[in-house]
Amino acid sequence: VRSDSSDHRYKEGNLVPLYANKVGPFHNPSETYRYFDLPFCLPEDLKEKKEALGEVLNGDRLVSAPYKLEFQQDKDSVPVCKKKLKKEDVAKFRAAVRKDYYFQMYYDDLPIWGFIGKVDKDGKDPSDYKYYLYKHIHFDIYYNNDRVIEINVRTDPNALVDVTEDNEVEVEFLYTVKWKETNTPFEKRMDKYSQSSSLPHHLEIHWFSIINSCVTVLLLTGFLATILMRVLKNDFVKYAHDEEAAEDQEETGWKYIHGDVFRFPKYKSLFAAALGSGTQLFTLTVFIFILALVGVFYPYNRGALFTALVVIYALTSGIAGYTATSFYCQLEGSNWVRNLLLTGCLFCGPLFLTFCFLNTVAIVYNATAALPFGTIVVIVLIWTLVTSPLLVLGGIAGKNSKAEFQAPCRTTKYPREIPPLPWYRGTIPQMAMAGFLPFSAIYIELYYIFASVWGHRIYTIYSILFIVFIILLIVTAFITVALTYFQLAAEDHEWWWRSFLCGGSTGLFIYAYCLYYYYARSDMSGFMQTSFFFGYMACICYGFFLMLGTVGFRAALLFVRHIYRSIKCE
Repeated sequence: VRSDSSDHRYKEGNLVPLYANKVGPFHNPSETYRYFDLPFCLPEDLKEKKEALGEVLNGDRLVSAPYKLEFQQDKDSVPVCKKKLKKEDVAKFRAAVRKDYYFQMYYDDLPIWGFIGKVDKDGKDPSDYKYYLYKHIHFDIYYNNDRVIEINVRTDPNALVDVTEDNEVEVEFLYTVKWKETNTPFEKRMDKYSQSSSLPHHLEIHWFSIINSCVTVLLLTGFLATILMRVLKNDFVKYAHDEEAAEDQEETGWKYIHGDVFRFPKYKSLFAAALGSGTQLFTLTVFIFILALVGVFYPYNRGALFTALVVIYALTSGIAGYTATSFYCQLEGSNWVRNLLLTGCLFCGPLFLTFCFLNTVAIVYNATAALPFGTIVVIVLIWTLVTSPLLVLGGIAGKNSKAEFQAPCRTTKYPREIPPLPWYRGTIPQMAMAGFLPFSAIYIELYYIFASVWGHRIYTIYSILFIVFIILLIVTAFITVALTYFQLAAEDHEWWWRSFLCGGSTGLFIYAYCLYYYYARSDMSGFMQTSFFFGYMACICYGFFLMLGTVGFRAALLFVRHIYRSIKCE
């Protein structure tokens, strides 16, 4: 069987591998259980399929299914098994039907789904509802020469078992197989799964949202560029005149805090660590996009995304170490080892704690999302043997880079007092202003991503997603630069942390959108699904916060260096 299943070529009468994967409530995509947690017919030899790391992380647990589908052999109403369902079995099936359970299988690596039963809502009152279990499955399989091209599953709406009452029931499970010939080539057999997301009306929405975002970006850029160019030009002219004029008048504006602008921020170790982590996550995102655009993540390439995330995150940790330590040393920090530890734990720490909690929940629920002990060991080994050494190597390289902090102006000995500012110049109002525009640029695309990660939609238009990502970066950079300028013009020279927080505030907006999505757009329910949704989304939004904060700060730093280089500092 191995040789057959690996090259997907079969002769007539060969057994084509059919694996049952999981069952679960349709509206709770994270809450999935093993197929045989429900009392279905067991096959004679129950074999578990060996799985890659990504598949396990994805919650796939493939076992051999009880149906025998030989290549090109039709079957009509063949019994799988006769089974006497005990009262507790009936109760299990009824609970599953009530929650809209679906099953998922893989036939020759093609995914198939079906519902396990249906609810008859004749009576108005929920106590009058009838619950039925499907007992007859129809497989329609299409083949081209010696290859399987397409498979569809139908459940016979007339062959039903009533599981409304707690009685013992005798059930005979049946299945029917029909083979038909098709001309579709083997290479194109996955296309039908990715078609759904690139249907014309979906694409129109995506393009509309992109053009919408582009217009926003252009207006914003134009607006900022004109303001900043004119204002800065006026500033430069004015300051040039000032130097010639008598210098006894009162100093105002951004030029007069030139002695404080490059005063290093408080908590510089944390600041450098956040920059390091943000740079690493940014690199990770770019690499994932490259893989997606090359076509690695086609639909139902089980767990490819998870594998890529784990591997690339482990390999890019050197970047985090290098960025954090070199920047920390530029800020004249002394304790670079503590800085490295902080960099290593800044993103991984919260992620690990969240994972521990959610994994415990999954174990209590006995769901497939609970990682087996072996997988956890593998992840810990990757962390200790790949991530940590690379982090340390990056840190040593960063410490030895001996780069000086390029400040065009000397810093005075004592900081200037910051004049009293109106409330809207505080950190929180500025963050709210900064996060709103970038969020509005990605808002429509977010819905589609959520529907595919936390639902059953398929998302394959990575090119559009990439354009949206670039727009997001541009808007974040510009808005941070603008806010930094206004802040400096108000003679508030503590712009380091402010620019980082303003850049990252989009992450908080995305988390607020999670709340909206959960209550308004999805039908998720139950403690497990809710905790998975909010727990993992918190980690993702925190990652976005670090990544966009880094982008915002880098943009602001370039801008500040540029304007202070243009004036003659004493």
